[in-house]
Amino acid sequence: MIKMKKIYLLAFAICLSVSAFAQKDKQAREILDKTANALKQAGGVHATFGGTTDGTLLLKGDQFYLDSNGVQSWFDGKTQWSYMESSDEVNISNPTPEELQTINPYALLSLYKNGFNYKYAGAKNRNGKQGYEVVLTPETKQDIASITLFVSKTYQPVYIKVEQSNKSVNEIIVTSYQTNQPLDNATFKFDKKKFPNAEVIDLR
Repeated sequence: MIKMKKIYLLAFAICLSVSAFAQKDKQAREILDKTANALKQAGGVHATFGGTTDGTLLLKGDQFYLDSNGVQSWFDGKTQWSYMESSDEVNISNPTPEELQTINPYALLSLYKNGFNYKYAGAKNRNGKQGYEVVLTPETKQDIASITLFVSKTYQPVYIKVEQSNKSVNEIIVTSYQTNQPLDNATFKFDKKKFPNAEVIDLR
């Protein structure tokens, strides 16, 4: 479950990425830059998605909340809480910058400035929306073999496919994407009162 959570955050991070990848495709670079800028200017974001699994993602600055596949995660910019419904426990940690690169979309900005090639795959139609598709591949062998990103003509994420080296595929279909949402900072903190019986495991 935790690995799946990281895959979804990683995929959304592509939408935030101001790319400086090794293989320069001018059209792909322009699409990625415009998508990154649109999301940075979006304020609070409320997104829901389906595909391989369903979920909800809230973003605001360097904070996020993710609810997917029986796991809820909160990150307030310093502390992360991960609640697992199956065991009714919450793990608390202060992620290192390296750990954040695998769990926090905003921290992944620096990671994706290097290490990926990209190419423009053309204008297409997905889920009834017209837009642009970009395919990203890592320069060196890693768990992820490729990421396909489809954005609308207004540069909002519509579809993301993550293909792993073992040939497994995870698809994210963005079913709603709302910007400029009034998300309070408390949204990104674990509220013990809502989970009174949860076992708290403090890993800090």
